[in-house]
Amino acid sequence: MTRKERGPSQIVRHAFEDNCVILSVSALLPVRVLRTSTKSSKKYQQIAASIREVGLVEPPVVARDLANPDTYLLLDGHVRIEILKDLGIEQVECLVSTDDEAFTYNKRISRLSSVQEHKMIRRAIERGVPEEKIAKALDVNPESIRRKVRMLNGICDETVAILKDKPCPMAVFEILRKMNPLRQIEAAELLVNANNYSVAYASAILAGTPQAQLAAGSKPKNIKGITAEAVARMESELARLQEAITSIQETYGQDHLHLTVIKGYLVKLLGNARVVRYLMQHRPEFLTEFQTITEMTSTLPPEAA
Repeated sequence: MTRKERGPSQIVRHAFEDNCVILSVSALLPVRVLRTSTKSSKKYQQIAASIREVGLVEPPVVARDLANPDTYLLLDGHVRIEILKDLGIEQVECLVSTDDEAFTYNKRISRLSSVQEHKMIRRAIERGVPEEKIAKALDVNPESIRRKVRMLNGICDETVAILKDKPCPMAVFEILRKMNPLRQIEAAELLVNANNYSVAYASAILAGTPQAQLAAGSKPKNIKGITAEAVARMESELARLQEAITSIQETYGQDHLHLTVIKGYLVKLLGNARVVRYLMQHRPEFLTEFQTITEMTSTLPPEAA
């Protein structure tokens, strides 16, 4: 179907104008006010450092003010514009939106994981960007950049694949490096299953790792304040926990599907007045349980939900 054959409702409307425009920073009218604490935040300092070192990567988004042609509404990029003002920059290249609603911008942000950040830094260094320049752009110490570059040394590919998009701190990989590859995979699965990527939890997994599963050359575990008997008990409990999690994973999807089907059936069943009346007269205990099942919003027990 050609464009001429399409009806008015079938024509796709562009979300942005074809060309960016150079605007005066003073001509931009913010649609929201920044909090007073924003300028003192670490994120603000990192964005400011990035703009100073590499310039503005993502242009702010504006919309034309139909009531005042000389003014543009700032839909997205309030922090960036505030930083440009602090730097004394008077003009900025902007992307012009054809709609003046600001709800959709930056409402669903996927934060970079440590693995993704590691790969980006490695790629920048391979292209000739000095470590010091990257450190200035990210507002971190150069030694931190070197640690990020070495982060996956000694980590097996399977573990990297499991944690590649997870919010896993760099220090966790330093703990995983002390385990052999098979134990690294088991530890990564425990982190994901518990949805807990803290250094404390990773350290607990390390404490519960048998000496035979530590990486070659690792020193014997010597945990302050914990006896050898307590460590042995921790290793045993952690092994049982992992077995239980693995067992649940094998049947979780199927069990959850069955429960969903059962709940749907019971909802329809209790929608029949004759069935409800019969249960009230002859099986009131069944009616109570059925009603509880139909009102469930989670498969977790009430105290854990």
